[in-house]
Amino acid sequence: MYKLKTIESALHPLVSVLMTSYNREKYIAEAISSVLASNYPNFELIIVDDCSQDNTVKIIKEFVVKDTRVRFYQNESNLGDYPNRNKAASYAQGKYLKYVDADDAIYPWGLSILVYCMEKFPNAGWGLCSLEQDDNNLFPFELTPPEIYEYHYFTKSLFHKAPLSAIFRKDAFDSIGGFSGKRQMSDTEMWHLIGLKNNLVLMPHGLVWYRRHPEQESVEIRNDVYVRLRYNVAEFHFFKDNKNIPLSDEKKAAIITKIKRHIFRSSLIFLLKGKPLTSYNILKLMSDKTYDYKNID
Repeated sequence: MYKLKTIESALHPLVSVLMTSYNREKYIAEAISSVLASNYPNFELIIVDDCSQDNTVKIIKEFVVKDTRVRFYQNESNLGDYPNRNKAASYAQGKYLKYVDADDAIYPWGLSILVYCMEKFPNAGWGLCSLEQDDNNLFPFELTPPEIYEYHYFTKSLFHKAPLSAIFRKDAFDSIGGFSGKRQMSDTEMWHLIGLKNNLVLMPHGLVWYRRHPEQESVEIRNDVYVRLRYNVAEFHFFKDNKNIPLSDEKKAAIITKIKRHIFRSSLIFLLKGKPLTSYNILKLMSDKTYDYKNID
């Protein structure tokens, strides 16, 4: 029996599917069912509820009774989105971590293809899927740390992807301490940080399903210029202050110039709208990375 388990683990390494929940009674049953329908044989589903006030917990417990692959935890106090993602990862036993949010879903073949792509490139620490076709390479293909930043900033965007589109080797995730916990931008920050020392595998669409609905926080990200601006400012300081970026000084300077253009454009928009103070405070963000972007009006 032990020998069979060892062979199974080698052929199909354990994947820890991580699902965090907070007031998702409308969607979580479909999310859980999508994971349990996976044709990949070796996974655990870890669900961590962040003090839901609706019927979310009741629905989760119904699945726990029916399927031993589901492990359920409840937080004693509300942690918030990204700290709860880290909490879920702390319970994981798998070689790989795969987030599936409580309002999203994964296709039955999703885990199989994600693991296949990662195992094809054993030096890679993470992967991103749901990407548009690359005109020069067939998916999956691997990028080294320098190539990751060049691809994102000069070829096609990568770092806008949500955790649903990512898979991590657990040791790579743990090596940078997980998500920082910063609201709304911790995923983009994570991609920048994990890309410093870990190769990345790029994968196609059709593995996961991202639900759009008015209750999700990404609605604010898409509609609020200040939130988008915060991403630009974080990127600016990442390249300006980080000494470990594996790029030449010329390429770093080119990326900084590109980011500054986005920030200056935002400043000009508010100036033309008759909001000179807001325009000034946007520029101030570049000189003071601790400045509160929420108070720029």
